[in-house]
Amino acid sequence: MKLKPLNDRVLVKRLEVEEKTAGGIYIPDSAKEKPLKGEIVAAGPGKLDDNGERIAMTVKVGDIVLFTKYAGSAIDGDETLVMREDDILAIVE
Repeated sequence: MKLKPLNDRVLVKRLEVEEKTAGGIYIPDSAKEKPLKGEIVAAGPGKLDDNGERIAMTVKVGDIVLFTKYAGSAIDGDETLVMREDDILAIVE
């Protein structure tokens, strides 16, 4: 399925969580939390301001981003999310 986000929405694919902690302990699948880091797969053109002019998106396809725990709507299981650009907390450099 091919999706194209509208306005200020982006399509984010969750990145895998590390299976081992910094101390070397392996985390079982049942104890893992959903990752809050993902890669931008597609981005809309940006939202319109009050004058009808397009505001450019800050993020672009390929950016690695951090987002809030309850951000977006899940599509394709829990691996892909559609969310507003406002739900993104930071771009990982």
